[in-house]
Amino acid sequence: MFKHDKQLLHEVRVDASNPNYAAMLQEQLGGPQGELKAALQYLSQSFRIKDPAIKDLFLDIASEELSHMEMVATTVNMLNGHKLDAHNATVGNIEAHVLSGLTPMLTNASGQLWTAAYVNETGDLAADILSNIAAEQRAKVVYEYLHRQINDKGVRETIDFLLNREEAHNTMFREAFNKIQDTGSLKDWGVTKDSKLYFNLSTPGGQYFNADNPQPASFSNPNPQNPSQH
Repeated sequence: MFKHDKQLLHEVRVDASNPNYAAMLQEQLGGPQGELKAALQYLSQSFRIKDPAIKDLFLDIASEELSHMEMVATTVNMLNGHKLDAHNATVGNIEAHVLSGLTPMLTNASGQLWTAAYVNETGDLAADILSNIAAEQRAKVVYEYLHRQINDKGVRETIDFLLNREEAHNTMFREAFNKIQDTGSLKDWGVTKDSKLYFNLSTPGGQYFNADNPQPASFSNPNPQNPSQH
C-alpha cells in the first residue's frame, strides 16, 4: 500500500523560468538514470526478496525515489513557466509546448519516452544490489553534470539535495551487499581454476592486476571515523 503526502520531501524553488533547462532536467524524470527508473527497479526487485530487512530497504528507497520524481517534476513545471512558447524551447522539450500543455512528460532530455527496458532485475540479490549501487552512482553523476550547468540558486539547492540522497542510497545498498556474502551468485566465489586466471592481453604492457586469490566485492569503509568527502 502506498500513501501520498501532499508535502514534498524537500522544498523546491526556482529563481526564474528556464524552459531550456527544464528540458535538461527531464533527464532525471524519464531518463535511464532517472528517478522513475530507480523507483520501479527497486520495487520490482523487492517482490522476490526473502530477507525482511533488505526487502524493506528496497521498498523504502523505492518509495523515496518516487518522492524524488515528484520533486524533479515540480521543478520542471516551475522552470517551464506558464507560457506556451515552443520557439524558445530546445528540441527535447518541444512536446511540452505542443502536446502536454507544459505538463512534465516521462521523457529524457532528448524527448525520448521512458521505457521499462531501463529496469534491471535478475532475481539474484547480489547482482541486483550491485546494479542498484551502479544506478545510484550514475544518477549522482548526472545530477553533478546538471548542477554545473545552471546558476539558479533554487534549482542548485534541489539538485544538491537529490545528489546527496543518491549517495546515501548508495551507502545503504553497499551495507546490504556486505550482509549477503557467500549467498546466491557470491557463493563459492573464486574456487575454480578458471576464476583465478588473468589474461595479459595488453602488449606492450604488464600485469597490473591478478586473480590469484579472488574475493567477492566488499564495500566496508576501511576508515569509518573519516568518511570520504565529495
